[in-house]
Amino acid sequence: MMKVREAILGIKPYVPGKPIEEVKRELGLSDVIKLASNENPLGPSPRGVEAAGKALESLNLYPDGACFELKEALSAHLGVSSDELIVGNGSDEVIKLLAETFLHPEDEVIIGQYTFSEYEFATRLMGGELVVIDALDWHENLAAMAEAITDKTRLIFVGNPNNPLGTIAKKEAVDSLLAKLPQDAILVLDEAYYEYATDPDYPQSVDYVKAGKNVVVLRTFSKAYGLAGLRVGYGIAKKEIIDLISRAREPFNVNSLAQTAAVAALGDEEHLGASQRVNEEGKSYLYAQFDRLGLPYIPTEANFIMVQVGRSSREVFQALLQKGVIIRTGNIFGLDNFIRVSIGLPEENQRFIAALEEVLA
Repeated sequence: MMKVREAILGIKPYVPGKPIEEVKRELGLSDVIKLASNENPLGPSPRGVEAAGKALESLNLYPDGACFELKEALSAHLGVSSDELIVGNGSDEVIKLLAETFLHPEDEVIIGQYTFSEYEFATRLMGGELVVIDALDWHENLAAMAEAITDKTRLIFVGNPNNPLGTIAKKEAVDSLLAKLPQDAILVLDEAYYEYATDPDYPQSVDYVKAGKNVVVLRTFSKAYGLAGLRVGYGIAKKEIIDLISRAREPFNVNSLAQTAAVAALGDEEHLGASQRVNEEGKSYLYAQFDRLGLPYIPTEANFIMVQVGRSSREVFQALLQKGVIIRTGNIFGLDNFIRVSIGLPEENQRFIAALEEVLA
């Protein structure tokens, strides 16, 4: 028997949303929609697609390992120094880099009860200890997180907006947590859905970085910019933190197509604005339909909604799958009578509601 690190045996493999082509093959369907993985229903930024197409001619060359042009574009966009940025193969990679950089075995990582599984994966990988804080009214309880801090705490992950709940931690709560953060701990604000949040009390977290706080802000081009297939995300933090994380980063970790497309997408305000409008309109439609059907839901600041269906989410998932509609089961998050549905195009939202009504009849 091969020897393996004990930490590896405690890792639960990530289960992605079912791909459309897989469902077509398995069920013999020709028309399938996917509302499972919080992807942009409008597709990728057209400017990003055009830029990536031109970059195809240079695939014989290694990408810029420093991501210079993308960092320069982000620096101008965010008002931070390029030394305060790290680019990853998706923001998932930056999460893993944080764990590899700062965690010793048995160091503690504080996370919420319902949250993105990558935080647990990265912690387990490095032999860290998870401290899980119960949610409060479908929100991450930052006050309880602050109370849970010990001298072994190294990282605190807050999804903001939270995945899968869609709720946010407001500025006052984040400020209070930061006031109790020790010098040898880091608060990670994962803002993968930042562009969709509209609540006026949503914190402008880059300001924490500018103030020199021990904060890492994570963002991505996968959601609102529609570049999920290229895997490019980034972290924003003070230079001292970025310098340390960068030591664990592999060379050429972000491919040239991703870098080129991200630079172009960042300037594609028309696509971003359209993505936000489609999301807000879809959200309003789905809220109204859930109210009509008497289905409780968690109001969202992201591009997905958790809705309570009153029965096993796995049963509802399978029944919807038979109708060519892919959603996400709540049981994988510990919410067995909820499903998570991504907000799609109007016709996709309408088809989902019609199918759901039939399944729950």
